Amino acid sequence: MNLQKNNYRPEMTSAGIEASYPVTVMDEFGNMRETHITGERPLTIYVDKQEIVTLMTLGKYPELLVIGYLHNQGFIKNSEELKAVQVDWDIDCAVVVTRDGIGEWEEKLEKRTVTTGCGQGTVFGDLMENLDEIQLPTPTLYQSSFYSLLHNIREYNEVYKKSGAVHGCAL
Repeated sequence: MNLQKNNYRPEMTSAGIEASYPVTVMDEFGNMRETHITGERPLTIYVDKQEIVTLMTLGKYPELLVIGYLHNQGFIKNSEELKAVQVDWDIDCAVVVTRDGIGEWEEKLEKRTVTTGCGQGTVFGDLMENLDEIQLPTPTLYQSSFYSLLHNIREYNEVYKKSGAVHGCAL
């Protein structure tokens, strides 16, 4: 079952925090003014009392970040495998409780691949070994589509509007 088509949600906290916060700064003319800055926070994911990984996040939807991460890493096939996702910012942790335990995860957790880019990432198990088997259709891309996406980021991204910048990515 695909996560996008699945209506089931595990029991979850609603621990989203503001992605930006106000600070007082001195501008180039020596004037004090208020502006917003974004701030990433660490969020360590524990699944059935086992530490999996620490992610950096703006914290807006941490429960959904955790579920998506576990799905993208191949730890879960759908959200029905999870009973609960609880986030506590006082200790920067997300606690996940599964229905059937993580017994089969041991092999995946032993093999970690550190990726590169603007920041290092970690993938688990044989995820990298199967990349050659993935076949995707060749998309038709239009310049106007990119301009439209950039326009939408400027118009609708709350963090971008407040702080003037935000690191983003898309799948």
